[in-house]
Amino acid sequence: MSKSLPPLNSLRAFEAAARLLSFRKAAEELHVTPAAISHQLKGLEEFLGVKLFRRGNRRVELTPVAQIAAQHLHEGFKSIFEAVERLRQGDHSNLLTVSAAPSFAGKWLMPRLYRFVSRHPEIDVRLSARMRSARPEARGHPLRRDINDSSLDESDVAIRFGDGDFPDMDARLLLKLEVAPMISPKLAHAGLPLADPGDLKHYSLLHDDTAYFRSGRLNWDCWLQAVGVRGIDTTRGVHFSHANLAIDAAIDGLGVVLSVPALASGDLAAGRLLLPFEQRVPADYAYYILCDPGAMARPAIQAFTSWLQEEAQQFSEVPQPPATFGAENT
Repeated sequence: MSKSLPPLNSLRAFEAAARLLSFRKAAEELHVTPAAISHQLKGLEEFLGVKLFRRGNRRVELTPVAQIAAQHLHEGFKSIFEAVERLRQGDHSNLLTVSAAPSFAGKWLMPRLYRFVSRHPEIDVRLSARMRSARPEARGHPLRRDINDSSLDESDVAIRFGDGDFPDMDARLLLKLEVAPMISPKLAHAGLPLADPGDLKHYSLLHDDTAYFRSGRLNWDCWLQAVGVRGIDTTRGVHFSHANLAIDAAIDGLGVVLSVPALASGDLAAGRLLLPFEQRVPADYAYYILCDPGAMARPAIQAFTSWLQEEAQQFSEVPQPPATFGAENT
């Protein structure tokens, strides 16, 4: 047989007084008088037939049974407020906010996004391009706040560069990456031969100083060591705080950039850049799709994630531009 519940106002009064351990503070929070709080609590005790507070001269204490009940009520009211907030916001099931680094958003995602929009016109996509680190020292709750923080428009999905260890998040591999030097055809054909990586000593080196690229070992020292080249001064050249700037500088002929061919795939395909060498070094990090645990059940998130992985699979299967420049100039 169902049992009747006490009045909701008396339960709210009890939850606030138990949490604050003060009738006066509870009254201020609920915008009533302390006398009203006392009246509600006395009525609740009579209704339940139990003592909830030990009242002193200057403070109140919870009885053991009240301590247990207070925690459950706190969680219950929290759930009620969250449910009401969802109702207040209305139906946003077809609204999808995506967060990605500017380099990935501009160079890889944007040229493909029209295909997702064409396939799912019912989903309203909002793209937030912000710089966020995925380094080990920035793991955990900062990354969780990164997805849910209001300054990022409460993103539903984030695409992040990291090693795959994202605590408390649903993380799915999107793209494994390689790094390689890239140069504009104009500079390559006008300068000295680039028959092998050792010839880089004749060219200005462009550096991407993005924090998470450095942490992923995407730098000239690591690449040259991996291909067995020594004696090149990697301290020279122009430094950039953004991958897009470094790639665009290479397109303009400022020097040779070490970056991710996946990010510059459009520029490589259009002939604005070329790969002078066959050597490509796997990056320690990759791109991952992140969302809150359980959020993948949302149809919009599920559709977007499936589409991203489909695009990444197709990209990986397409033969990458060959490195032929060195052979032409030997």
